[in-house]
Amino acid sequence: MTQSVQELLDTFDRLPDAEKQEAVSEILRRVRSFEFDLPSDDELVLSAEEVFLELDGREAADEHA
Repeated sequence: MTQSVQELLDTFDRLPDAEKQEAVSEILRRVRSFEFDLPSDDELVLSAEEVFLELDGREAADEHA
C-alpha cells in the first residue's frame, strides 16, 4: 500500500460516522465506472483466511480477558 493511500485511510478512520458514510457513497459512485479485474479464487480464499484468523485471535483474547 502506498503512503498516500495509507494517509487517506487514516484520515477516513478519524471521520465521524456520518462523514464516513458520505465518503463511502461518493467513492462507490466514482468507482462504478472503473474497469478492474475481479479477485481470483485463490485471492478470495487468502482474504477469507486472514479474516477468520483475525476473528479467532480476537475470540481467544476475549476468553483470556
